Amino acid sequence: MDGSHTPPLTFTHTRLLVPNYRECFQFYRDVLGFEVDWGDEDGGYADFRTGATTLALFDSAAMADVVGGGDEPLDGAQRDDVTLVFGVESVDETYERLNADVAFITEPHDQPGWGIRVAHFRDPAGTLVEINEPLADVDVTE
Repeated sequence: MDGSHTPPLTFTHTRLLVPNYRECFQFYRDVLGFEVDWGDEDGGYADFRTGATTLALFDSAAMADVVGGGDEPLDGAQRDDVTLVFGVESVDETYERLNADVAFITEPHDQPGWGIRVAHFRDPAGTLVEINEPLADVDVTE
C-alpha cells in the first residue's frame, strides 16, 4: 500500500447521544474542563476540543428523529447512545460506493441547521455511523 493513500473516511467525532443534554454539557465543560468549540447549554448540540478528535454532545431524541424510531427502542435495546462520525469528500459518492455493502438508515440529505450533508448506517454490531461533508455557504450560527 502506498503511504500517500488518503482514507475515504476520516474519523472526526465521537458524538454522545444523551437524554440529559444540559447536565452532560456542564459536566464536560465544568467538571472535565473541555473548551467548548461550538454550542451552548441550551442548544441541544455542542462540540468540545479534546485533541485530535472532537467530542460532541447531542440530544438523543433529536438524533432519533433524524434516523427514525423516535423514542422507540432499537431491536429491543435502548435508544442509540453514541454515533461515530466520519468526514468524507462527497456523501453522495460514498453512499453510492458503500450502498451495496451497507444498509443505510438515511439516504444522503442536507441538514442546513448542522451545516452538513449526511447519511447514516449501522456497523454489524449496531453502532450508529454517520458520514458527512460540509455544506457550502451555510451559516449555522444564525
